Amino acid sequence: MRLPAVMESVEPFQDMVRRAGVACGFQDHLLLRVELATEELLVNVINYAYPSESTGWIDLDCEATASGDLVMTIRDGGGPFNPLDLGTPDTDAALNQREVGGLGVLLVRKMADDFRYERCGETNVVTLRFKGES
Repeated sequence: MRLPAVMESVEPFQDMVRRAGVACGFQDHLLLRVELATEELLVNVINYAYPSESTGWIDLDCEATASGDLVMTIRDGGGPFNPLDLGTPDTDAALNQREVGGLGVLLVRKMADDFRYERCGETNVVTLRFKGES
């Protein structure tokens, strides 16, 4: 599914991801992990991938594997940005001493069973895998 990189696109993407998770047989607690990770990445693309004067696009694909896993791929045409290059935020530091940013990516790292990034031509490609419950 390709939609504009605007906040109004988050809900239709989330609906698609939820349907894919249900099709994989995911229980509510696993669906919540998938939805939280998806929302975090989508909002990051919407807020940061494109210059403020332009609206870009986001592609989101979901695939159920034979083993019951859900593989989700998010693509955008924004500038190169590898979320895996971000350092791990110091969650032990006092709130007023922490650097801004990075907590969302940390959340995605914790929620997804596999988190990958690659730059393909002019496209950022993030792939997440969520393992089904066997």
